[in-house]
Amino acid sequence: MRTYADRIYKNQGNPDLLARVQCTSGQVLDVGCGAGDNARLLGEACDPLRIVGITASPKEASIARKHMQDCLVADIENELPSVFEPNSFDCILFSHVLEHLREPSRVLASFVPYLKEGGQVLIAVPNIANFRSRWELVMGRFEYQATGVFDETHLRFFTYHSADQFLLRDVMGLELAEKTVTGSVPLWVFRRYFFSNSFSHYLDQMGRRLFPNLFGGQVILNLIKRPVVSVE
Repeated sequence: MRTYADRIYKNQGNPDLLARVQCTSGQVLDVGCGAGDNARLLGEACDPLRIVGITASPKEASIARKHMQDCLVADIENELPSVFEPNSFDCILFSHVLEHLREPSRVLASFVPYLKEGGQVLIAVPNIANFRSRWELVMGRFEYQATGVFDETHLRFFTYHSADQFLLRDVMGLELAEKTVTGSVPLWVFRRYFFSNSFSHYLDQMGRRLFPNLFGGQVILNLIKRPVVSVE
């Protein structure tokens, strides 16, 4: 099985997650930044942003630095970079990285001190209960793949209903502002030949709203840092 050091995660970025980033944010931390595709999209949409990335792969870091101010190489499950100051980031991204970790909730909690009060944490994780995954299991198939929900480096699996409960169980100071999914309804030939784009889009929206665990491909969590109120 390949490890992070052997792979370069390069894709088209995650525009559905990035659409929730406030362009007025001053500094963004992209945890598990891959080859910097999210930073590239953010830089195009929000030019004033200062983006810093973290990856476990030196190969990825060398590519990602082209799209951000700095990219650090670190194993976030064992030690966070010492260069970070408390309350220094307006937004922290975890785009399809937490499912690769042994203790994702603990790691998420370790980043909260570096987030400014009122700042946001944006998380995207794959939904294992999506209809495509269900079909694979119905057919008796559970085979690891190079990418996707059955990625061979995935250690944790989430659904729409379990993602926030599991990921936030060790976290204090973050308030869930939004939980949603992205994905589509399997319309097959109807989408291509019979339904208009607007009608297909409407059906996708209705499917995600009514059955998020079935039609959601990824779960998105938007979290806001609030003051922790101590109870005397």
